[in-house]
Amino acid sequence: MSELVTKVPEVVLAVYAHPDDADVACGGTLALWARRGSAVHLVVCTDGARGTPDPDMRPAELARRRAGELAEAAGIVGLASHRVLGATDGELDRRPTLVGELVALVRSLRPEVVLGHDPTAVFFGQDYFNHRDHRAAGWALLDALSPSAALPHYFPEAGPPHQVSVTYLSGTLEPDVWVDVSETIEVKAAAVECHRSQFAGAEAGWAAEAVLRRAEEEGRRAGVAHAEGFRRLRLGG
Repeated sequence: MSELVTKVPEVVLAVYAHPDDADVACGGTLALWARRGSAVHLVVCTDGARGTPDPDMRPAELARRRAGELAEAAGIVGLASHRVLGATDGELDRRPTLVGELVALVRSLRPEVVLGHDPTAVFFGQDYFNHRDHRAAGWALLDALSPSAALPHYFPEAGPPHQVSVTYLSGTLEPDVWVDVSETIEVKAAAVECHRSQFAGAEAGWAAEAVLRRAEEEGRRAGVAHAEGFRRLRLGG
């Protein structure tokens, strides 16, 4: 039987690679929890400056545009805060400070629940394989959460240790819990549409329709109208 997550956490941290990733992956869940009183914080690891097929688009200009799109979407979702670490797009696995940065954020914000990419999900049929930065962000987050953030002798300069209770990994091939996002699916679609540099012109409508269809598919698995699926890892607490 499909398990629905119904508990609303007090503090949530979402860690994703690019400015549009969280909205596509779990925007309905973040919006739902924010609506119900959670303090939801988002960390975006890269500036997204290379995410365009346009050879005439300057990376610095694209990074600026994507930061604006992120801020607009954050307002729609209802985030308590969002920040961009500014790693080079496409080279996140070459950022040696990433785990320590994430440890410091976890210890500062002290979330009960953390969301991020499932780094073990690589091949999605014959049409897509997972982005290098998604995999790097997912592994770095797991390394930051266990054991680093919870134990005092890892990164002692990053502040007092903090044990996260649960991690939910999105974009997974093995979902085992779902969040009913029927209440906020339109919010998710609106947030995705903010990322116009990624889903320009006619594709903007396609992107919103795609996330709606995906939520309907996951909803059927969970027994609700619309859902987002996750791989759950219980870490403590």
